Amino acid sequence: MQQVNKSILLFKVLFIVCITFSFAQEKELSKADKKFESYAFIDAQKIYLRLAKGGYESAELFQKLGDSYYFNGKYEDSAQWFEKLVEKYPETLTPEYLFRYAQSLKGIKEYEKSDKIMSEFRKLKGGDSRAELFAEEPDYLEEISYSDSEYEVENLRRTNSRLSDFGPMFYKDRIIFSSARDTGTTKKYIHTWNNEPFLDFYQAPIDIETGELGKVEKFGGSINSKYHESSPSFTADGNTMYFTRNNFSQGVKRTDKNGTVRLKIFKSTKKGDSWSTPIELPFNDDDYSVSHPALSVDNKQLYFSSDMPGTTGFSDIWVVDILGDNEYSTPKNLGPIINTEGRENFPYVSKKGNLYFSSDGRPGLGGLDIYVVATKKNGDVAYVINLGEPINSPQDDFAFIVDEYTNTGYFSTNRYFGMGSDDIFRFTRTPKEIPVCESLITGTVRDKETKLPIPTATVSILDIEGNLLQKTEVNEKGEYTLNPICGEEILIRADEPEYYSAEELVTAPTDGDSMVVDLYLEPRITRINEGDDLAKLLDLKPIYFDFDRFNIRPDAEEELTKVLAVMESNPTLVVEIRSHTDSRGNDAYNLSLSDKRARSTADWIVSRGIEPSRISGKGFGETELINDCGNGSDCTEEQHQLNRRSEFIVISF
Repeated sequence: MQQVNKSILLFKVLFIVCITFSFAQEKELSKADKKFESYAFIDAQKIYLRLAKGGYESAELFQKLGDSYYFNGKYEDSAQWFEKLVEKYPETLTPEYLFRYAQSLKGIKEYEKSDKIMSEFRKLKGGDSRAELFAEEPDYLEEISYSDSEYEVENLRRTNSRLSDFGPMFYKDRIIFSSARDTGTTKKYIHTWNNEPFLDFYQAPIDIETGELGKVEKFGGSINSKYHESSPSFTADGNTMYFTRNNFSQGVKRTDKNGTVRLKIFKSTKKGDSWSTPIELPFNDDDYSVSHPALSVDNKQLYFSSDMPGTTGFSDIWVVDILGDNEYSTPKNLGPIINTEGRENFPYVSKKGNLYFSSDGRPGLGGLDIYVVATKKNGDVAYVINLGEPINSPQDDFAFIVDEYTNTGYFSTNRYFGMGSDDIFRFTRTPKEIPVCESLITGTVRDKETKLPIPTATVSILDIEGNLLQKTEVNEKGEYTLNPICGEEILIRADEPEYYSAEELVTAPTDGDSMVVDLYLEPRITRINEGDDLAKLLDLKPIYFDFDRFNIRPDAEEELTKVLAVMESNPTLVVEIRSHTDSRGNDAYNLSLSDKRARSTADWIVSRGIEPSRISGKGFGETELINDCGNGSDCTEEQHQLNRRSEFIVISF
């Protein structure tokens, strides 16, 4: 294991050293803030992480890092940065960041700690509906526990891709949904919110007997644009379609005053086998988002989610009456019984008239949970019910649809062990059987290359749909023990952050027997080997010197710091610096100058604490040209430049 630790991924070292000067920190922070403000969370996140790994700290940095993960549903990571914010900058805390921290803790099942943070949130923001609902339901976890649920869920692994798949909707004998999957197009538009391609509509037929989905194909033809399309809703006759799209119409992209492309609802009608050019609804606006349309049973009302003026929180559920062809009443907020200061979105009205939606503003398991509205006989809202486990999870669960006559349906989730960032799950409402027979599976998790045990791995049991059944940590010898249900077909999966996951499909033993399943993980890391050039592994910029000199310039120091960090992290690494010149000038002089430069570079690294025996420098002048640009050749400046290089060759490791 010691050898594995010495061979850690080089990019982790780079994170620590890539920001070395304060002016660079400020420039990087400003650049990241601009990306963050335009919802380019992935691009901003990369810059923030470089700053944090380089030792830069501030309340704003921890806030933005936490937010960049939080708004992409990565609660394990957001909890880490919000915790640093709470611990190191308590004086800067606002109630909203306490709420996000509490939600992030739920995402990693730290419910007791989350409840304590929610209590602090309530002290600071009494009257907030999220705080009051929490106070009214102190035993919320017992009320939504898995043990009382009649739902059974399964991941549609044959339907889902490695990217986002979500927002299913019934349409005739099929399901229409949105996906960022790769369809083989030559030009892909990447959304900077989550670093995935933009969404298009797809369709899959429903198997009436099993509920499984068939072959996935594109849907909607020209409705799909180069930006997002999602959340379809169809009239009862199937001839009118409402859906969400980025603010993009007739080839023109529009933004709000901050340059952000908002969401709008569009409408299209079916003409023969094709759909008409979509038109946007009149209550859309460039300065706020209108999304997730849902039709009432009689198709006379349209529900949707929006942050338009009058919204209680980040987004609320609204409704309009459909008065005629593209004529609608003034939008009406559904009010405080449903909406909170959090996020309410993805409304859906079932054939029995029940309103389902997702929210993160109510007591739940974490992230977005799915709720249903209980109504009085006169149709007024009475209260809201959390659907509980396993429909809901510590992560985001949303876009729920159901056929209440067959008790089957579908929903979307980004829970762990899925196919992609968002997956579509199918559910049925059948009693859950309690298993009585447990078997025994043991094994060892090892490095695929070194065959050494990996003591930091975790091993899980998943069913064939990818649902987590059991999870355990290995011991210091990489060994694990699990107890799956007898005779079930399961996946044994090993995970470790520095390795690619490995899994094996097995049938659990019966009659209390045992079996051994050893798992071998392939490293994600780049190994350092003797003879490697660190300049190439680290992607170093050229080490420049002033003309006819060999002192280390500030720009060269920034690159040499990366080599220094690698040598500090790998104390047995021995490196020889080899300096080369081009062929121009006197041969002997070039040899002498390159030797001085190589030794000067080595001396700089030694002066930072590296033992002299581990670093040496040698000049080669023009004796090892990498092209045909020798003395008297007619080469361009670019060709000569290729020969002016510094190498950092690994002598031993």
